Amino acid sequence: MSTQIAPELVQTVFNRYEKKYLMTEPVYRELRKRLEPYMQVDMYGLTTILNLYFDTPDGLLVRRSNEMPVYKEKLRLRSYGVPKLSSTTFLEIKKKYEGLVNKRRVGMTLQEAYDYVGRGIRPKGERSKGEEQILNEIDFFLERYDLQPGMNVNYQRVALFAREDPEFRITFDHCIRGRRDDIGLENGAYGTALIPDDYYLMETKILDATPFWFTQILSGLSLYMTTFSKYGNLVRQEHNAFDATRYMCHRLENWEKAKEHSYV
Repeated sequence: MSTQIAPELVQTVFNRYEKKYLMTEPVYRELRKRLEPYMQVDMYGLTTILNLYFDTPDGLLVRRSNEMPVYKEKLRLRSYGVPKLSSTTFLEIKKKYEGLVNKRRVGMTLQEAYDYVGRGIRPKGERSKGEEQILNEIDFFLERYDLQPGMNVNYQRVALFAREDPEFRITFDHCIRGRRDDIGLENGAYGTALIPDDYYLMETKILDATPFWFTQILSGLSLYMTTFSKYGNLVRQEHNAFDATRYMCHRLENWEKAKEHSYV
């Protein structure tokens, strides 16, 4: 399992459409088999992703997000692998407007990130104009909201990219967990499970049209897009408002029908 920084670390600004699909392990295995001619796993393989979501004391940001507005925004701290206080992490502002995701992030040590969000101490060091602009946006975000650590959300991820178009990327997340106690990223990847460990959440990340071959694969496996927020559903789960089994019922029925017609 890799604990290195993901290959996208050199990129600080992302603009793309992200679509999500939830599936059980047998469907995931079949999907991976069908993707093999078109996509390959990135050089980092299976990676542990840890996120610390910041929110107001009353959870304003996650409540707004769960209301499915046209525009929503969040601030999170991400690490690839369990970090030390001296490890590189990424502080990210993620915004979504009418389906288009804009993510802007800047790297800093874990301790610098804690000091920045918690104490208002801006990270030191020479930065590019683009990074300075992102820090200015984070400054504004911190002034606008009274933020505190909200939830640690962690999971295992495998990322793939298309052989002919590396800009088309897919990630598969499983073992999704969240916790509010012992919340620091340095304390490891564990918590309350959101979905069974043999369920996989796939996200496609693309700015242009989805490849036709990929659409055909999804259709053949009766896989349909869903709305799914890890942080949002973990909060719903705390209030007994999210049940993974019930959420998956109609998808399981679709896959059983696909089996009957020999699609799977």
